[in-house]
Amino acid sequence: MPSPLPGMNPYLENPEFWSEFHSRMIVAIADALDDSLSEDYRVAVEKRVYLSDDGDNVLIGIPDVSVTTSLQSTTQIATLEPITQPISIEIPIAEEVQERFLEIREVVTGTVITVIELISPKNKRAGEGRSTYLQKRQKILVSATHLVEIDLLRGGNAFTMGAAFPSDYRIIISRSYLRPKAELYAFNLQQPIPAIPIPLRSGENEPVLDLQSLLHKVYDRARFKLGIDYNKGCTPKLSKESEAWLRSIIL
Repeated sequence: MPSPLPGMNPYLENPEFWSEFHSRMIVAIADALDDSLSEDYRVAVEKRVYLSDDGDNVLIGIPDVSVTTSLQSTTQIATLEPITQPISIEIPIAEEVQERFLEIREVVTGTVITVIELISPKNKRAGEGRSTYLQKRQKILVSATHLVEIDLLRGGNAFTMGAAFPSDYRIIISRSYLRPKAELYAFNLQQPIPAIPIPLRSGENEPVLDLQSLLHKVYDRARFKLGIDYNKGCTPKLSKESEAWLRSIIL
C-alpha cells in the first residue's frame, strides 16, 4: 500500500525510520536509473564513512554519588572529601557513520559523471557529518561532475544556495557546465515530490527520475504502514497548519 500522503511522508523523517528509508530509497533510485540508462553507464552505490562525536551518541552520565567540599577554618581552602568507591559514569564514544550515495559512472573510462546525494540528518547538523559532506560537496562543485542533492528532511540547517528559499524540502541540480547556475526545486509537505532530470554528458537526453513514485514503492515494500503510528505526532514537529492538514488526510 502506498503512503497516504501526496508528497513526502514526514513520519519517515523520524530517526526510528529514516535510516531504513534512506537505504531503501538509495537502492530504489539506483534500480530506476539502471532501467533508463544506456549501457554506456552504470550506477554504483557508494558509501562515505567517518567517526561522529557530535554529542548525539553517548551522553555523559550523572554520577551515582556526589563529591562535596569542606572548608578548613584556618586557611579557608576547599578540599575534596576522599573517594573510597569509584563513580559510575558514561563517556562519549565516537560513532562510525556510513552514509550511502550514488555515482553514475561512464563504463569505458570509469569517470564519475553524476553524484546523487540523499541528505542525512547528520549532514544538516554542526559536527563531523556536516563538515565531511561540505568538503565533498565543494570538491564536486569545482569539478566536471554533476551534483543532484535531494533534501527530504525538514529539520537541521539547509545548505547555502546564494539566497533564502524557505520551504520544507528541496532538491538541487547542479550541472557542471552551467555552474554557478543551478536548478532548485523547493516544495512543501502538501506538494508531491517533483520528478527531476538526471544530467549526463552534455547534449545527451536526461532520464527523468520519478521520486514520488519511488517513495510510494519503498513505503509499500518496507511495510512502513505497520510500523508508523499515525495517532502520534511527527518528529520533528509540524507547524499547526501542517498538522491540521495532515490530520485531514490520514484520519
